[in-house]
Amino acid sequence: MKHNRKVIVYIATSLDGYIATKEESGHWLDETEAEGDNGFAAFYETIDTVIMGKNTYDWVVNQELEEFPYKGMTCYVYTSSDTAVNNEDVTFVQGEVSELIQQLQREPGKNIWIVGGGELLHHYIKENLVDEYIITIAPIILGSGIPLFKELQSNIHLQLEQVKKYAQFAELHFLKK
Repeated sequence: MKHNRKVIVYIATSLDGYIATKEESGHWLDETEAEGDNGFAAFYETIDTVIMGKNTYDWVVNQELEEFPYKGMTCYVYTSSDTAVNNEDVTFVQGEVSELIQQLQREPGKNIWIVGGGELLHHYIKENLVDEYIITIAPIILGSGIPLFKELQSNIHLQLEQVKKYAQFAELHFLKK
């Protein structure tokens, strides 16, 4: 039985397509005038599963937040380490990205958010596993950093679903054709 769980990339980028600086910083996002949470809470209600790479997980943990920001969600972290130990917040996984998605799409639930980082996003995009792209563009040109998109062997055709403005941010919502 196939369920309708969509795989979504929901991410912010600079105008020139970088998701972070070379130093893995997103401080430039905080310097941009926002409108509330830029629609994040509404998006967050549509998901129950998050997937991220180990570098992104380590970055989140190192932010010294009071609690893990994805508490209550099912959270998978891709790692190449055989020594990563699952905890109450995350399950560490290895292997092909398509295997986990196929498993999750057979289970009931809400949508699945591919949080990042750049390497993991590239694998999902390259395998054409992303159903929706919600990309928020900040009005800044970084000139270098970690790119949202890397080189692909084939085109991925999308359909523009919606454009929203949140103060100085522009949100583009695309669906896979």
